[in-house]
Amino acid sequence: MGTCTITAAELKGAIEGLRIAWDKGHRKVQLHLNSLTAISLMKESEDDNHRHGFLAQQFRQFLNRNWRISISHIHRECNFAADYLAGKGHGATFGTHLFDVSDPGLNRWITYDVMGIAQTRSISYVN
Repeated sequence: MGTCTITAAELKGAIEGLRIAWDKGHRKVQLHLNSLTAISLMKESEDDNHRHGFLAQQFRQFLNRNWRISISHIHRECNFAADYLAGKGHGATFGTHLFDVSDPGLNRWITYDVMGIAQTRSISYVN
């Protein structure tokens, strides 16, 4: 995504994910996001003056296609699979990467997500 805000990254990721789903022929999509700000921008049709309004407008163009998209908020603490893949992305080359085969390390995190196991996040401060 390059250097951007968390909201912009969430919107860009959603747009790219929907583009891939559409290109692969999927017409029923569940989109889980952990940014309430991004979800709010996506659903509001007139707030294009927001600094991420252009991205929200691009997202809404996908909503107007002939398919069903369900958008829901998922707490970051319950989204281990996304965190795992994001961590793998730090070492990858810039761009979009598609995986046709599940990474063996991902299976455990998907199981935790399905079971609803949450993990408390903590930030360590070192002075």
